[in-house]
Amino acid sequence: MNHPMIDQIERSGYPNMVEQPEHVGLDYFGDEILFGDDIVEYDGEIILKDNLDRFLTEVMEFEFRTA
Repeated sequence: MNHPMIDQIERSGYPNMVEQPEHVGLDYFGDEILFGDDIVEYDGEIILKDNLDRFLTEVMEFEFRTA
């Protein structure tokens, strides 16, 4: 005789103990975009807001300096 939790796991698999955020796609650099992330759209490309400096520097060749 098994513990009831073991019987349940054998019937339906392990429960998902941690809810995973919803994945909604990938940004320009291939980083995962999750539901609720801030994004920027430019010329048909989607960029995570956290990657905006990288996009402006690497792709658009902007130079950031201090005045």
